[in-house]
Amino acid sequence: MNYALVSYWSQIAAFVLFVAVLIWTWQKYVMPAVARTQQATNDRIALAERHRDEMQAALEGLRHEIEGARQDAAAIVERAEVQAQREYEQAVAEATESGERELHGAAGELERARLSARDRLHDELLDKAVTRAQAEARQRIDDALNAVLVERFLATLERKA
Repeated sequence: MNYALVSYWSQIAAFVLFVAVLIWTWQKYVMPAVARTQQATNDRIALAERHRDEMQAALEGLRHEIEGARQDAAAIVERAEVQAQREYEQAVAEATESGERELHGAAGELERARLSARDRLHDELLDKAVTRAQAEARQRIDDALNAVLVERFLATLERKA
């Protein structure tokens, strides 16, 4: 028997057996572990992509809400400006109306004061005229002329009665 040939075939058989065990170990343990790792990595990637998509959708929703808030703010500012203008016009109208009432009242008060002043002036002038007339009458009329004037006045009264 040729020991070299047996040794040679023994090494080939050992090699084939080693490769078979290596392939079987690879198939039995390494490939499932690689497959599980690959699946876990794929799952993490899919989860990350799903989260990314959800965040993009949420971001888009937030952008939409921000735009809506901007539009609401612009509408509020516009309504506030309109309301402020309306209140300003109302305040001006009320102030104008009040001023006109005051002016009308002041005009009436001025007219009353003018009439009152005219009456006081008239009374004052009459008092001065009467006082001056009495002073001149005392100077011009003596007792005899006074008696004649009184008699004429009494005669006028008797005729009317």
